[in-house]
Amino acid sequence: MARRRTLRPDEEELWQAVARSAQPLHPQRIRSHTPKADPLPHAPEPRAQVPAFPHFHVGEKVRHASGHDLVPALRDQLAAQPLRMDAKSFARMSRGKLSPEARIDLHGMTLTEAHPELIRFILNAHADGLRLVLVITGKGSRRVDDHGPIPQRPGVLRHQVPHWLRMPPLGAAVLQVAMAHLKHGGEGAYYVYLRRPR
Repeated sequence: MARRRTLRPDEEELWQAVARSAQPLHPQRIRSHTPKADPLPHAPEPRAQVPAFPHFHVGEKVRHASGHDLVPALRDQLAAQPLRMDAKSFARMSRGKLSPEARIDLHGMTLTEAHPELIRFILNAHADGLRLVLVITGKGSRRVDDHGPIPQRPGVLRHQVPHWLRMPPLGAAVLQVAMAHLKHGGEGAYYVYLRRPR
């Protein structure tokens, strides 16, 4: 980087003459070159308190292993959905007081086998005017050969079915999805409440 040098007296005089004759390109943007007064010092903004965490030293063993599942549980996901059906009917359905009019058992199928079967079943039930059907997925079992770096969640089908029921073509026929009551399969099955056919 080049060092600045001071102007000689004749150069300073020439510079001042040029500066007086210069016309600004944008007069509205003219700034004063007078030094600004120092602003009053203000108190520093308060820092947010960081919660105290236990200290960890290099070479120390883990004190407690805590599993972190960033995806909420299926029961919580379904409970967070807005209620689209009659609240009284939903309460009866959740307590197992309503009997499903039809059921499909997807237990033991692969995702590629189960998806078309579910689509066919739901669309046929909707066309037949059924309102409450039961979709059995099974709870899924933990795989013994799962030793990879990315853990596999047990019950892949159980986790995928609620997504399929929200997506086209089933989303237009489905009004509400809820975890089944224990007498109808509990966490291994879903109540699917269908819209009235048009």
